Amino acid sequence: MTNELLGIGAIYLVTLVLALPLGRFLAAVFQGSRNLLDFMAPVERGIFRLAGLDSTRAMSWQEHLRALLTINLVWFLLALLVLSTQGSLPLNPDGNPSMSPDLAFNTAISFLVNCNLQHYSGESGLSYLSQLVVITFLQFVSAATGIAAAVVVLNALQTRTTEQLGNFYDYFVKSLTRLLLPLSLVIGLVLAFQGTPMTLLGKQPLVTLQGDSVAVSRGPVAAMVAIKELGTNGGGFFGANSAHPLENPNYFTNAVENGALVLIPLALIFALGFYLKRPRLSYMIFGVMTVGFLALLAPTLYYELHGNPALAQMGLDQSLGALEGKEMRFGAAASAYWSITNTVISCGSVNSMHDSFMPISGLMQLLGMMTNAFYGGCGVGLLNFFAYLIIAVFIAGLLVGRTPEFLGKKIEAREMKIAVIVTLLHPLLILAGTALAAHTYAGNPAEYAGWLGNPGFHGFSEMLYEFTSAAANNGSGFEGLGDNTPFWNISTGVVLLLARFLPIIGPVAIAGLLARKKYVPEGAGTLPADTATFGVMVLAVIVIIAALAFFPALALGPLAEHFALY
Repeated sequence: MTNELLGIGAIYLVTLVLALPLGRFLAAVFQGSRNLLDFMAPVERGIFRLAGLDSTRAMSWQEHLRALLTINLVWFLLALLVLSTQGSLPLNPDGNPSMSPDLAFNTAISFLVNCNLQHYSGESGLSYLSQLVVITFLQFVSAATGIAAAVVVLNALQTRTTEQLGNFYDYFVKSLTRLLLPLSLVIGLVLAFQGTPMTLLGKQPLVTLQGDSVAVSRGPVAAMVAIKELGTNGGGFFGANSAHPLENPNYFTNAVENGALVLIPLALIFALGFYLKRPRLSYMIFGVMTVGFLALLAPTLYYELHGNPALAQMGLDQSLGALEGKEMRFGAAASAYWSITNTVISCGSVNSMHDSFMPISGLMQLLGMMTNAFYGGCGVGLLNFFAYLIIAVFIAGLLVGRTPEFLGKKIEAREMKIAVIVTLLHPLLILAGTALAAHTYAGNPAEYAGWLGNPGFHGFSEMLYEFTSAAANNGSGFEGLGDNTPFWNISTGVVLLLARFLPIIGPVAIAGLLARKKYVPEGAGTLPADTATFGVMVLAVIVIIAALAFFPALALGPLAEHFALY
């Protein structure tokens, strides 16, 4: 057990050590300062020239959002076309059929919004063309979209008054050429040399030691897995995701993949400090997020390492922890650690099956997505946290009798309304979707019997987890749920769209409104936003909002299951 805990501690520390210089590098890239990858500038200029774009023209916050939404619409239509016709297109050596309209709709939206909720089985649901042109492509551009939106917000928070917040396309392309592509190349090579396939050949026929003839799926896996982790995407090339031995062959690749999915969200926190020249602010944000992360991780490790009491009562050895649904080569601790990193990071990749975790562990996974503020995904993690910051500044200002200000800009009614709407949208989508699903199931359980692999409390948790994962742009699932149906494909597709773009539009709008305001230098009457005291205030706001919104639903699901088990 000690070695397992040391292993996950080492993964986190190495990731943190790498995130600090990466954050400094990202700040230099987006500030236009000299950096190690300036040799990519001719490639970037070629892209802009080919696309007919002027990357030097400054945009207002409205123009940024218009560009973001327009280009995402084009990608959605492209993805929908390919997925609906993949059975008739080339690069399909295994003869996988085209997707049904509702499944293509859900899949195209899911990967467009950086969620990667998979209602299909990877190796049998997609052709190689779809894996490359739709899945891998969208994993790159959706991550770059989130990073570019975060940079727009950072621009707005600088000590000046302006309506010009840089150029969306410049930030977007540099996110690809100087961050996602280089790091994906390195990680893809590591995975390929460790045994992850990278080929366009079809299934490999072989004879097992038992004499059975089988066909093993393969494909361009290494490239897809690298960006699925780095871009906080999460979709697996194989249906078993990173629990699959070809997608995640050993403990070393497990550490590399797990570190990769945390790396960029951590780096962006530090990039904020370097970009705004306010390192203490980034340390405060990092501290709040880390306290929340550890509060979710500790109970998960405890319950997974102590095993299942129901199995222990049957005389089964639980000294290695609760191993149902987990890979022996990773163990209970590394599986538990991944389950929390992937739910707080908004990266739905899994190296074990969350449906098999202990009830309190499932509760922690749900809370990681419900709070949606601890580290978060590429770029959008900062945007989600920014909304909580605005609310905390406003409340703290009222408590101490000072005008609410953040970084020298007054927080007024418009900013507060947008922040509250964005914050309350998240529980609304989750709880309304779950209520609709529960009502539909209860109305005719015989017709919808294929939905739930487990009845009772756990079945409710399966439905709650699905909408939570969709709303948090996560993509993982309690796999006891039969989700490839028109109801789940359409309902979660709508949630995916609203939960992705409204939380981007809101913070960018708030930042744009703040950027227009006169900058007032901080003085004795200013409430400092980079102190531990204010960090406690932000954490309290996050916890109170999550607790008030979600406790009743959690009491019906994982909490009820926990007390029934013990």
